[in-house]
Amino acid sequence: MLWVMGFWRTKTLAQMTRAEWESLCDGCGRCCLHKLRDVDTDELSFTNVACRLLDLRTSRCSDYAGRRTKVPDCVQLTPKRLKKLDWLPPTCAYRLIEEGRDLYPWHPLVSGRRESVAEAGISVAGRALSEREAGPLEHHLVTWPGEAP
Repeated sequence: MLWVMGFWRTKTLAQMTRAEWESLCDGCGRCCLHKLRDVDTDELSFTNVACRLLDLRTSRCSDYAGRRTKVPDCVQLTPKRLKKLDWLPPTCAYRLIEEGRDLYPWHPLVSGRRESVAEAGISVAGRALSEREAGPLEHHLVTWPGEAP
């Protein structure tokens, strides 16, 4: 396999341009799934319930530019915020780079193909349901969003 010197191997997250930063998102949709945190234990639980803006076929936000207006608690990732988040999936490129690790072979920047995310079983496509249909989040607890395949 040809080894490629990608920008993510030579720059810190803070050094990346906006376009480079945005291209790190593999489009898996896992960060758009609702999570529950126990107020007593601080334990984090994942659900398979997606934000209402997530397109469940493509695992992409249906209104990325306007998401924070429509969903005020949508978190905009920044290098500073990233250090405080404990709920990003272990496969997340932002998390991997922050931890000094490389991207997985299925990441579109490595594979050259967006489809490789779904083919590797990383995407939420076919595994999640919309918050509009879900009912109580407690009925939809799953572990896979917090696991690497």
